[in-house]
Amino acid sequence: MTNQDGLLAAAERIATLLADRGVDAVVIGAAALAAHRYVRHTEDIDLGVNIAIRDLDAVAEGIRDAGYEVVVREPDGQDPLGGVIDVSGPFGLVQIVSFGERFPAVIDTGHADATLRVRSGASLRIIPLAHLIALKLYAGGMKSKADIVELLKRNPDADRGDIRALCRRYRLRGLEPLIREADASA
Repeated sequence: MTNQDGLLAAAERIATLLADRGVDAVVIGAAALAAHRYVRHTEDIDLGVNIAIRDLDAVAEGIRDAGYEVVVREPDGQDPLGGVIDVSGPFGLVQIVSFGERFPAVIDTGHADATLRVRSGASLRIIPLAHLIALKLYAGGMKSKADIVELLKRNPDADRGDIRALCRRYRLRGLEPLIREADASA
């Protein structure tokens, strides 16, 4: 079982190391889902970033130099992600998920628009709901679509117009059936 406080502290430290390299990080994945009222089991924290594929190894080396175990996974041609850096230790796993060279704008605007913090006084922020839905829509697949429906169901007060506008801005398709499904089951 993961030590949640240790994992959160490690994620904050890793986000600081990234910021020192000029890389903004925002919490995505299951931890962000939980912050937006959809709790799903997880034992890691995912940080969304924009790192060019050619820079993954250099960023990983900087984190490794800070004493962490690091593995870089570069994307293949079919991967919607721009690479993943797994950072592990006694705290568990922090995954740095890069959208660089794939879908960087949603991470940039998500970071800029994020106001919800992982805990009081922390600098690490959680991606806003509309941006999280856009990331899930971009990722595609049944699990991501199910996550979108659950997020919409559990956030009935979320501005559907804002979510639609953000997804249109990024030319993402397929949101309307998911909104209808969420609203029909509410």
